[in-house]
Amino acid sequence: MAFGRSSSGRRKRPVEPVTLKILVAGGFGVGKTTLVGAVSEIRPLRTEETLSEAGRPVDDLHGVETKATTTVAMDFGRITLREDLVLYLFGTPGQDRFWFLWDELAQGALGAVVLCDTRRLEDSFAAIDYFERRGIPFAVAVNCFEGAARFPAGTVRTALDLDPEVPLLMCDARDRESVKDVLVAVVEHAHTLAARGREPATT
Repeated sequence: MAFGRSSSGRRKRPVEPVTLKILVAGGFGVGKTTLVGAVSEIRPLRTEETLSEAGRPVDDLHGVETKATTTVAMDFGRITLREDLVLYLFGTPGQDRFWFLWDELAQGALGAVVLCDTRRLEDSFAAIDYFERRGIPFAVAVNCFEGAARFPAGTVRTALDLDPEVPLLMCDARDRESVKDVLVAVVEHAHTLAARGREPATT
């Protein structure tokens, strides 16, 4: 394998990319699996199972009546944002009974995406509370489903009671470029908070 040469004639060393872990969370049926699949440069690892009659009493299908499968462990994908920056994406299960997996998935995460559906905003509160309590930087992405009501970003921010510094974006979880914008926002937000934490205190 040949490597390029620098202007001085020396061979350039291959770039060793920084790898970062990002969680994709949100309520049941909000589009987490779709988001990971839309942007992953590898075939995503999925742990979906068919919804059963036994699960209907505990799985709220209001607003997603046509959903036939559910993630029972995680989704996994990878995207290279730059030559020196690779993101590993871990989609979390949305149902309450699988939340015990979140603590393991969250270990070592740089940040998270909380994916929302305006038809079921209340389903986002648990994920937002989880990341706020653990101090994990996150951005909120509103998945703009066809037929769902559209609201100004300020209205959504107020409804979710988000801090002003939390990034809020409208997105299409099916569109690669739209999802990339969300991931870039998470990384930039996390780096901003980390840099702020390293600043010396002023008197």
